[in-house]
Amino acid sequence: MKVLLSWLRDYIEIDHSAQEIAETLSNLGLPYEGIEYLGDDAVIDVEVTSNRGDCLGLIGIARELAAVTGKEVRMPKVEFGESGKPAGEVVSVVIQEPALCPRYTARVIEGVKAGPTPEWMRKRLEAIGMRSVNNVVDATNYAMLETGQPPHAFDYKRILGGKIIVRKAAAGEQIISIDGSKCELTSDMLVIADAKSPVAVAGIMGGLDTEVSEATTTILLEDAFFAPISVRATARKLALPSEASFRFERNVDIENIDWASRRTTQLIIEVAGGKAAKGVVDVYPGKPKPRQATLRLGRLKRVLGIETPADEVMTILARLGFGPKRSGEQISCCVPSWRSDVYREADLIEEVARVYGYARVPAENKITIEVAPLDTRQKIIETIGTYLTGCGFYETVTISFIDAGAAELFTATDNKKHLSVKDVTRTGNNLLRQSVLPSLFGVIKNNHNAGNIPCRLFETADTYIPSQAGKLPNEKTRLALACDGDFRDIRGVVEGLLGSIAPDTTFKFEPTVRQDSPQAEIGWAQSGLRIVAGDSTIGVIGMASQQVLDRFDFKNTTICGAELDLNELIKLRAASTKVKALAQFPAIRRDLSLVVNEEIPWADIESAVQRKAPGELEELQFVDIFRGKGVPEGRKSVTLSLSFRDADGTLTHEEVDSFEKTILAELTTSLGAALRTA
Repeated sequence: MKVLLSWLRDYIEIDHSAQEIAETLSNLGLPYEGIEYLGDDAVIDVEVTSNRGDCLGLIGIARELAAVTGKEVRMPKVEFGESGKPAGEVVSVVIQEPALCPRYTARVIEGVKAGPTPEWMRKRLEAIGMRSVNNVVDATNYAMLETGQPPHAFDYKRILGGKIIVRKAAAGEQIISIDGSKCELTSDMLVIADAKSPVAVAGIMGGLDTEVSEATTTILLEDAFFAPISVRATARKLALPSEASFRFERNVDIENIDWASRRTTQLIIEVAGGKAAKGVVDVYPGKPKPRQATLRLGRLKRVLGIETPADEVMTILARLGFGPKRSGEQISCCVPSWRSDVYREADLIEEVARVYGYARVPAENKITIEVAPLDTRQKIIETIGTYLTGCGFYETVTISFIDAGAAELFTATDNKKHLSVKDVTRTGNNLLRQSVLPSLFGVIKNNHNAGNIPCRLFETADTYIPSQAGKLPNEKTRLALACDGDFRDIRGVVEGLLGSIAPDTTFKFEPTVRQDSPQAEIGWAQSGLRIVAGDSTIGVIGMASQQVLDRFDFKNTTICGAELDLNELIKLRAASTKVKALAQFPAIRRDLSLVVNEEIPWADIESAVQRKAPGELEELQFVDIFRGKGVPEGRKSVTLSLSFRDADGTLTHEEVDSFEKTILAELTTSLGAALRTA
């Protein structure tokens, strides 16, 4: 935004030099990029951030300076004559897309004479780098630079039927813009059309057919509000940026549109003559309510770290147009319509801070940094990372969005709904994940494509489970592991990890409902296990189903995964014994190879062992499965390892023989197991 100093002084009485004004604006958050001196005048090049569209006009800049200096902003006095028919009888406006154009005004000015621009206006425009076209167009540009609201002047006689329709373009429609560009329009672009065809691309540029020329005698003046996202997307698709689109993309003051239209009308009549039709056509469906925000003085002090006098806070907010009202320690504000960037208390604090002056916040030469100890959550995440890295796993960081196909496979059967984003640029991966595993499986596939085999990954990340309508989602932090290879590898890693986190807790791995069942508990697994601690299920582990393998295009590969609830692990960690004495006496290990029916799962074998296990049984481990010579059809040989230890003395082999005999008898009785001898 280029600011001509002499022009700025029309709106605020300020005798500061160009350098002083530039530095003041910089302190307010509007840094200047340079100053160009033009004799006794100067042009300050001010950088305006994308959230401050109100400062893309000289009146907005004057408001900022007034907040610091205490000077009054001098608004132009708007007066012009009206005659003839009411505007509503010569022009009509229909808004078909109120979400993209919530307000549109139209005025008609008759008897204008397009021609050269007066020298005073032309010099001001040229000083800031804007080319003079003719008096009518220059008047609209002058008004835009003054108010920040971009108007557009149509040749009224070229508007078929005197009718304005704000609609989306039809597929295949075209328009030649005033700069000669041929615009191929699409159905998501907003246009201004007459009764027949588009006459302008909304908020960006008018059409060549309705451009003001020397033959123009009647003007249809547009001032409107267009949705920033719509303008931005269309301008980029058409590669058609403009001064108007630059402002619409950053929000204009919807409440100020009629005043800006009257000011533009006044300027056109002043430089090009003519008379305005009576009144205005103002279509304004769904007028928004003024926004309210509250500032707590105590919160202001905590955030800024300094005492800011309440009276000065009130003065600053009043100068900025917030109309503050104090009640005790709270200040209620009505956000002015031109401040589209202010919504909440933090925004009000920022307003006070930047006007009060960041330089008034004291700085100390010595900075003290206090090192805070890790909390329980950080410690357990660190423990997990250390352990899994030692097991050959690599940590990943993936985005929280997945596509619909993956979401369907990795979602519980009782909750198929997903939270999604409406961002038009994210048409594929636009669903917030309910599981971290699909992201890890995708990373494994990318590594396989690059030849990185084998691949072991883990990630600790949030998942998002939809809740009742109108409520925030249930966010759960989960630890996910995924690898290619044998299922026993990942189970062993999970068992070891759980043992390192909560060594005093007994974990069980219980079979889930089969994947091909309508009640499948783990839809992504062809066979899976629940990980249980006490009465709580803390996670699942399984082998990816063929459907999942096909989805990620895995060929001749076994992919396994596990997912655990981090909060449950934290609870188990907190309840775990911190110190445990080392065993003083040796353990005796016995391996058993049992022949059982094919359909008997490991969980049944484990349960049978635990039912008759003595207190001296320290550990039960799965070793191997064998099918083949010596094992009858329909049967399998399962090898398990039993480790016995007595905390008070050394066990004898005779005692262990007795333990083994009791356990074997239970396996034979309950499962029909037989000891394999060959």
